Amino acid sequence: MDSPRVAVVIEDDQDIRELIKVVLNQSGFDVHTSNSGAAGVKAVREHHPAVVTLDLGLPDIDGFEVARRIRLFSDSYIIMLTARDDELDTLLGLETGADDYLTKPFRPRELRARVGALMRRPRLGSRAAPASDAGPAASPAASSPHASSPTGDGVRPAADGPTFGSPSGAAVACSVRPEPDPGREPRQGQDAGGQATLVHDGLSLNEATRTVEFEGVELDLTRTEFDLLLAMMESGRLVRSKGDLVRRLRGEEYEVGSYISDADERTIEVHMANLRRKLGDDPRSPRWIKTVRGVGYKLAL
Repeated sequence: MDSPRVAVVIEDDQDIRELIKVVLNQSGFDVHTSNSGAAGVKAVREHHPAVVTLDLGLPDIDGFEVARRIRLFSDSYIIMLTARDDELDTLLGLETGADDYLTKPFRPRELRARVGALMRRPRLGSRAAPASDAGPAASPAASSPHASSPTGDGVRPAADGPTFGSPSGAAVACSVRPEPDPGREPRQGQDAGGQATLVHDGLSLNEATRTVEFEGVELDLTRTEFDLLLAMMESGRLVRSKGDLVRRLRGEEYEVGSYISDADERTIEVHMANLRRKLGDDPRSPRWIKTVRGVGYKLAL
């Protein structure tokens, strides 16, 4: 990014817009503000910010669409601000390219801390600007559930381990498919080399080689994404809470009373959004991973 201490605030509420501007100014940012989605996209294109704060409820186009357009040409960190506390809104925000989110009303100190945490993350990739915000039509490869960039993560590699991931805004269309058998559980199988695998609805996971294939094509998953998918396929019909999955990533086989923070659970949401995107799984009509609202996730059967 050209200017590592530039920020763009996209917010239609003047009071909140000014508050965010003050917080970011105090953190050393040169801040540009916009009160609409279209103006915000234009400001990001012009100023090349390191950080964008984005309201979901904008007067012209909603924040999901704004994030999607920004992700077509920018790898700025995006923090979504929303008055909605619905988990589906959160997941959609992460799917369309947000790196983090805050629910209104928020504390200025928390916003400052989250921006600081994002800025400590190295940016490992960027994308060239297309001819327009709308971008070219998706290619057949981009629409494939197993499509991936050379980094395996669209814009940039997702963060691995117990940190926030970096979901890409690249749209991945789900292919038309027959409905899976609702009574089918993941089954044990063997790959061509005789290795034990877990197989479910076209996915084949080999724990020994830590590989996942869909219709014969290997998917490029991070360590954390692989571990989450393995946990879901091992669990079958059982619901896994976000706390369960945090402990799984920590290597805690049993409930040992360790503290699990909101940030830990948010980490699971981010990595799960990345995993779904790479699978081409639509959270509104899931093929593999289903959200159990207020609890966690389970395998879609």
